[in-house]
Amino acid sequence: MIDKLEFLLALAQEQHFGRAAEACGVTQPTLSAGIKQLEHGFGIPLVNRGSRFQDFTPEGKRVLDWARRIVSDTRAMREEVHALKNGLSGRLRIAAIPAALVMIETLTTQYRKRHPDVQFTVLSRNDEQILDLLENLEIEAGVTYIDDEPTGRVAATPLYRERYCLLTAVDAPFGDRTQVRWAEVAQLPLCLLTPDTRSRRLIEDLLRAAGGISRPSLESDSMMVLYAHVRTGRWATVMPSRIAATLGLTDVLRAIPIVEPEASHTIGLVVPARQPMKPLTAALVAEARRTARRLVD
Repeated sequence: MIDKLEFLLALAQEQHFGRAAEACGVTQPTLSAGIKQLEHGFGIPLVNRGSRFQDFTPEGKRVLDWARRIVSDTRAMREEVHALKNGLSGRLRIAAIPAALVMIETLTTQYRKRHPDVQFTVLSRNDEQILDLLENLEIEAGVTYIDDEPTGRVAATPLYRERYCLLTAVDAPFGDRTQVRWAEVAQLPLCLLTPDTRSRRLIEDLLRAAGGISRPSLESDSMMVLYAHVRTGRWATVMPSRIAATLGLTDVLRAIPIVEPEASHTIGLVVPARQPMKPLTAALVAEARRTARRLVD
């Protein structure tokens, strides 16, 4: 039964029979037969089929919800039994919004000191993608904005407050200031994250409230790309202050606080709100709480 539910999850993730079979390490006829066996057992079609995968039926979507819960609990049980016998090991998959990506090491470095047999995969994704990946069991945790109750069945642990600065050259406009207003930032051609990121949308809201609009001369989904351009001394960007400090300033760069208003947002760890929690995930939540205390201090 569990292996057939795994087939269903893979099909939901891949939206393609062949790719789903490859992800499960089986042939396409084996995967198709497993899903048909589920349909026969339930007495209802779960998948709309044509010449290719089309979608899940309404009943199939409900079964998919249960499959996620059952498979998640089964994986958690196996992981916990293994951890009781051998200690924590395995792979933690974490996705983070671009605005928080360089802060992941504050979690993973300390985690690895306590659990050296754990490996990590870190992905860059926007806030909506992170929730989808969590829902589909493709990651164990995400780092994203948690000011509003996240959409989906997740539990959130606050990490730090994100405040904005203007990262610019010392000889650029406003480069000699101790602080700058959002209305002034709105006058500058900036390099910014792409519009699909929540950070970009929050910045645009602040600029719009100050009577301006964002005028990006360059867009990227990577903070490192923005930082590399600003380092040339010919570009400017709006960046979370912690990120700017982590990336480092040079002789030609300044991070200038942006005020009026002095806006801030909470970045936190989100994990599936399921109990009992997987041991690897529970250890990450505990590390997030310790990290939050260090970042406040």
